Amino acid sequence: MKTQSSATALPTIAVTTPRPRGSGFGTLQAALGVVAFSLTFPATAWGLEGFGPWTLVAVRSVLAALIAGGCLLALRIPLPARRHRPGLAVVAAGVVVGFPLLTTLALRTSTTAHAAVVVGLLPLTTALFSALRVGSRPSRTFWAAALAGACAVGAFTVQQSGGALTTADLYLFGALLVCAAGYTEGGRLARTMPGWQVIGWALVLCLPLTAPAAAVALSYEPVQLTAHSAAGLLWVAVGSQFLGLVVWYRGMAAVGIPKASQLQLAQPLLTLVWSVLLLGEQLTPAAPLTAAAVLVCIAVTQRARG
Repeated sequence: MKTQSSATALPTIAVTTPRPRGSGFGTLQAALGVVAFSLTFPATAWGLEGFGPWTLVAVRSVLAALIAGGCLLALRIPLPARRHRPGLAVVAAGVVVGFPLLTTLALRTSTTAHAAVVVGLLPLTTALFSALRVGSRPSRTFWAAALAGACAVGAFTVQQSGGALTTADLYLFGALLVCAAGYTEGGRLARTMPGWQVIGWALVLCLPLTAPAAAVALSYEPVQLTAHSAAGLLWVAVGSQFLGLVVWYRGMAAVGIPKASQLQLAQPLLTLVWSVLLLGEQLTPAAPLTAAAVLVCIAVTQRARG
């Protein structure tokens, strides 16, 4: 009697690797975070019209902490586990205190176009911190596209400022390092706890420091409350310091720190657009070319496999 082999008896089934669910929504959330962050420098410039730099940084952190703390209390969120507290301290030092303070001090003498260089280089720095901290290993294509995008944005923004190094540049360089560390640690924590809780607890953790600092700063620095200064303060406190970081950390947790960080390559150009619309700054003809180069780099990094 003739028998069939197992190979011919069983039907052939095509097996495909499913795309991780939520990756598209994660990219959207990270992109919304970038849009929120792109308004930070123009809003800070508005805030500096009526507040001193130390007052602006301290008060924005206190306002954001009150909102975050209210949400944590209303939802009865338990205290973070002990193992998460060192990471939250890094987020607090880098994102809540370090980056806002250093960039605000830089914007006293620097234009928003010049300050945009820090966020142009931030994606590459964040990817480097991620490789060191969480062991991610992006592909060579990813690194090449990320480096090309960072160089394009860096060259554009440095050319805008004439290429001269100032004290503001030192502030911006320091802000670049501390923010990359905070982003990396926050993205790592957002894998095990909701992103809004990461930034929420980091803000609350800083409240014993920022509340007294705000009281002291308000007593020493004069305040001239205007529509611009009030709007700038509210945006950096609510939009940049809390809501923007909520969607940003959720996006990083969904798509990975290196890929999410590359979306920030578009942030300097968005900042320049807001600077024109809100501050009346002028763009050079190089802006469209840089925008095209950045969009190509973002597309490559999003497709490159780590």
